[in-house]
Amino acid sequence: MPAKIRLQRHGKKGRPFFHIVVADSRAPRDGRFIERIGSYNPITDPATIDLNVEKAADWVIKGAQPTETAAAILSYKGVLFRVHLNKGVAKGALTQEQADAKYAAWVSEKQNKIDSKKTRLASEKSKDAASRFAAEEKANQARIDARKKKEAEANLAMEAPAEGGEATEGEAPAEA
Repeated sequence: MPAKIRLQRHGKKGRPFFHIVVADSRAPRDGRFIERIGSYNPITDPATIDLNVEKAADWVIKGAQPTETAAAILSYKGVLFRVHLNKGVAKGALTQEQADAKYAAWVSEKQNKIDSKKTRLASEKSKDAASRFAAEEKANQARIDARKKKEAEANLAMEAPAEGGEATEGEAPAEA
């Protein structure tokens, strides 16, 4: 029974949500599976990935083949790096403590990158909102100024005939 690590689609139309599962390669995409090892939500920015790294590494070591997308997710979460380090431990090139230290350093570096991206996105969002608010205020002020100017012209036009009506009989009324 060849096992695959793949995605199972859930969610509404246009709002995908995936379960990361280990399944028989002959089973349908959203059908029977052996074990659910995580979830993936591509809608959020950055994408939310909840993965049991130990189970995923165990299945890769047992021979489960990840699909392209699942392999990218496993690589992103460090599962393939962990498997690589475990192979080094099995060959005697590393000790388990060294492998764990390398993996922990890699995870902390990756988490720092993700956190910096989240803060950058949040700051860009707040700057964009501030610039849109300033542009809206400017447009509102221009609209208010135009209305005041129009009202002033209307008042001036209404006052002009009243002043023109006081002219003497021999003079023609002044045109505005």
